[in-house]
Amino acid sequence: MSVRKNQADLTAAERKAFVDAVLELKRIGKYDPFVTLHRNIFMVGPEPVAHGSPSFLSWHRKYLIDFEDALKSIDPAVSLPYWDWTVDRTPASSLWAPDFLGGTGRELDWQVMDGPFAHSGGRWPITVQAMNRPFLSRHLGRWVNTLPTRAEVDAALASPVYDAAPWNGLATSGFRNALEDLHNLVHVWVGGDMNFDVSPNDPVFWLHHCFVDKLWSDWQKRYPGASYLPAGNTPGVLDVNEPMHPWTTTAWGTLDHAPYYSYA
Repeated sequence: MSVRKNQADLTAAERKAFVDAVLELKRIGKYDPFVTLHRNIFMVGPEPVAHGSPSFLSWHRKYLIDFEDALKSIDPAVSLPYWDWTVDRTPASSLWAPDFLGGTGRELDWQVMDGPFAHSGGRWPITVQAMNRPFLSRHLGRWVNTLPTRAEVDAALASPVYDAAPWNGLATSGFRNALEDLHNLVHVWVGGDMNFDVSPNDPVFWLHHCFVDKLWSDWQKRYPGASYLPAGNTPGVLDVNEPMHPWTTTAWGTLDHAPYYSYA
């Protein structure tokens, strides 16, 4: 079983092992299918599955498990780390270091110029593109200048109800909707590839969503009697026992992550 750590607590060896496993997945052609899947899920209808719907958290939990399994096929000791963006809030934070994810992109075209995922290193070509650019792009803090705060996270966690009608981004209550809104801001703060449906092109995607998943885990512990909503017979929405495209896994099948991983 994996133990997912805060990226700020990783040893130098753990950081290198994670980066090496991600690069190897790319080299052998097993990384880009994850990007393609994420892109394609935006075009699946009429029911929204991965975004703007109750299954946002469940879909991404399954997606993270599959990606973590792929990493472990390269190095069984590797687990997904998470990025606590309520603490590590600036481009000077440890995850943007040259020996980990690299930093923000240059002003000219947002191209990431340092770190193991820089185009100049030849190991991270962007083949599933949104902007016809073969390089990873970021512009940290350009479009929104601050990340969500701990107070905003705590406000989301304070909701004892998982989700509420109309079961989309227009809902005015519910934990899932509040957390997804904060999640969206992080994508915009990172910018570049993270602003598009090809956001997994940027490896920070996995650390971001791992923290979102941790927050859901925290919510589940806080409200053990609460669960996924809607429970059934809700047109246009993925109910708890309906399979999540492209898998046969249901939202119900993702509610207990203990068989797969824990958070440090």
